[in-house]
Amino acid sequence: MKKLFVLVLSAGAFFSANAQVQFGVKAGANFATLTGNAVDGVKSKVDFNGGAFARVPLFNSFFLQPELVYSGQGAKASVNEGDFTVNQSYLNVPVLFQYRHSSGLFAETGPQVGFLLAANVKAGGVSQDVKSSYKSTDFSWAFGVGYQLSSIPAGINARYNLGLTNIAAQADAGQTVKNSVFQVGVFYIFGSK
Repeated sequence: MKKLFVLVLSAGAFFSANAQVQFGVKAGANFATLTGNAVDGVKSKVDFNGGAFARVPLFNSFFLQPELVYSGQGAKASVNEGDFTVNQSYLNVPVLFQYRHSSGLFAETGPQVGFLLAANVKAGGVSQDVKSSYKSTDFSWAFGVGYQLSSIPAGINARYNLGLTNIAAQADAGQTVKNSVFQVGVFYIFGSK
């Protein structure tokens, strides 16, 4: 984790010296669920995401946008014993390639690695730690669209994170559990004109 942080800082320093890098913050809502053949009868749960990003110009209307984002994920489910919620906390690091149109519209896509910070199951007011039931890293692919306002350095965005990793630590042969997260939010860019 320390190596990743040093790498992101070093890359930021390099690009700052050579290009007009912009920095910003973002926050929004997650509509998260779990998918796969080992998951049955789950519903999405609403949670929070928030973090920071850098926007690095590449060429013409194309940009590279690395981010560092806290993401609340998981799912809700009902079984014979009652309702329960799986709560997962991730530190996600997406690296997105963006195309930005002069109108303010943009589209983005790219890989994301997530580091599991915590996981618990809550049922009947009781919470149980289940972090050991999940793998510590999750790889996904992000697809997003958004709009940056012309009057102020802010905008809105929507993104879908498609889980690629089977996150179950001890799944039986052939069983899969994957994250699936739809995000909506707002962002603000510092020093943008």
